Amino acid sequence: MSRRVVITGMGAVTPLGTGVEKFWEGIKANRLGFSFIDSFDSEATGVKIGGIVRDFNEESYYDVPGCFDKKEARRMDGFTKFAVAAAHEALTDAGSDFSDIDPYRAGVIVGSGIGGIDLTLTEYSKYLEKGPGRVSAFYVPMMISNMAAGTISMKTGFRGANFDVTTACASGTHSIGEAFRKIKDGYLDVCLAGGTERTREEFTFGAFANMKALTKSGDLERCSIPFDKERNGFVLGEGSGVLVLEEYEHAKARGAKIYAEIAGYGATCDGYHMTSPMPSGEAAGKGMSLAMEEAGLKPSDIDYINAHGTSTGLNDKYETAAVKLAFGEEAYKVKISSTKSMIGHLLGAAGAVEAIVCAKSIQEGLIHATVGYKVPDEECDLDYCVNGNIEQEVKAVLSNSLGFGGHNATLCFRKVTE
Repeated sequence: MSRRVVITGMGAVTPLGTGVEKFWEGIKANRLGFSFIDSFDSEATGVKIGGIVRDFNEESYYDVPGCFDKKEARRMDGFTKFAVAAAHEALTDAGSDFSDIDPYRAGVIVGSGIGGIDLTLTEYSKYLEKGPGRVSAFYVPMMISNMAAGTISMKTGFRGANFDVTTACASGTHSIGEAFRKIKDGYLDVCLAGGTERTREEFTFGAFANMKALTKSGDLERCSIPFDKERNGFVLGEGSGVLVLEEYEHAKARGAKIYAEIAGYGATCDGYHMTSPMPSGEAAGKGMSLAMEEAGLKPSDIDYINAHGTSTGLNDKYETAAVKLAFGEEAYKVKISSTKSMIGHLLGAAGAVEAIVCAKSIQEGLIHATVGYKVPDEECDLDYCVNGNIEQEVKAVLSNSLGFGGHNATLCFRKVTE
């Protein structure tokens, strides 16, 4: 059995704003979601800037059906709150609670890279100061990264496949890809899929800084500059993106608004290094080729690639090599841009939020710019949309995510046709 899978609802919590509309308006305006860190003294880490969610009003979700009340909020980590809020928006956007579907054919697959790291630090401090008896009884169920998916299930009644993909920076894209396959192959009819992350504590910033992954720039306009020769690390961000994936015939029958179709998914592994991508780009390129193959498309059919584009020296160079392997001569014709140039790297949520960008690009015929780019790099010589947004028909898109450990995931989106 092979069925078509479409996107019928979307929800987002991002450094550019909470809600898909606010986020997308920021993307179109090329606004920067960066701000100076104020949750800790940044002097020790040397990291001054983060992609911090500033407008998430937790109290606005209290007692909203499908969200959480004040008591529940105290027993939910921030990454779970972000995910529940995004899932609620996505279902509202889809215009259905899917009560007509067998609940065991409705799933939730939401990934997270690091889960409740801030809660871990809080409870570990209690342990050091007062012993194990003072560690919260709610610590484990609040901290574990699968709790975002589990909580969404409790709120929606979706009882089908429910799990958390943790593949570092590829978590969100893998989650959507696995949900796509569950529906395509007939195991589910609808699935809430995406990723979530909350990162604003000194420990996490310090850890990423010590491995030389983060920029220490103090310039909001030049801190995240993918493919620019002066790039020197990514901006650590946070947020959540959740999509409603639905079997096409069911969506059509209920008259659903359809953003785009997911037509292909490629998943590979470098098998090379803990943090560095494979220099040749072979495995990431193979992931792109697999996604196009499943979609029945060739490189010349792809209008746009939403790159992983982290603004690190190795990633951008090796991702460029991967595109060249997958696309051949077409590599110099396809439009490429990095959403991270405006919101930074949302870790486990990155691919999910970028999937929303891909769907909106298809819907509105707009490819956003790679913002902040100034200095060309001879090793990154493709078309990164550095001169502003491009308005054109967008029929087919690839979205790449490359995670620590060599985990590569690519999704292929296309405009829905009969």
